[in-house]
Amino acid sequence: MPQHNHLLAALPLEVQDRLYPHLELIALPLGEVLYESGDSLRHVFFPVDSIVSLLYVMESGASAEISVVGNEGLIGVAVFMGGESTSSRALVQSGGYAYRLLGQRLKDEFNRHGELLHLILRYTQALITQMAQTAVCNRHHSIDQQLCRWLLLSLDRLPSNKLTMTQELIANMLGVRREGVTDAAGKLQRLGIIEYSRGHITVLDRKGLERLSCECYAVVKRETDRLLPYIATRQPL
Repeated sequence: MPQHNHLLAALPLEVQDRLYPHLELIALPLGEVLYESGDSLRHVFFPVDSIVSLLYVMESGASAEISVVGNEGLIGVAVFMGGESTSSRALVQSGGYAYRLLGQRLKDEFNRHGELLHLILRYTQALITQMAQTAVCNRHHSIDQQLCRWLLLSLDRLPSNKLTMTQELIANMLGVRREGVTDAAGKLQRLGIIEYSRGHITVLDRKGLERLSCECYAVVKRETDRLLPYIATRQPL
């Protein structure tokens, strides 16, 4: 059901009635690239139980995550910005499902419905906050702190405390060496905060994760909660 995406569920009823018949539920496998930097955007995506990372990719091929999107939002905000293309790569970080919609349909509603306009603008502001805080975090905080922040942001966008994710992929998201992620994950496992087996992470102690994270997670969550009150608060583990 579209209600599994919080942003879709928050749309005005008349907008829902016009858009819902055109939503296409699709599977998003782990590692799939929805679009590359410079691609023209034909569709927007509303994750249901998947998570998509937006990454900047250097000429060398190195990459770093600038934000994550789950069932609180949408992928493809560039559709509303006038550029029709994006400077980031959209990579499925956690496999699942999403609704796909022609970008022009949502853009038409955006241009004619004031309440939808304000909703999308608030979501975009929350996304910009996450991008800015991620840049600060990558520059000033340790890999241990970055991993805690990343795990917490992922948990907020999943229905459970389990993530399917390799350390190599996490390293690519954070823009660090895999060995750094291995060391950081090992510390968390020894503290009893996570349990890690090949390709799977289970968070056992969310409060412990929050204590070890830098302030960046709290800044992003506070601003997201303020701008997007339609998101149900996730209960701590």
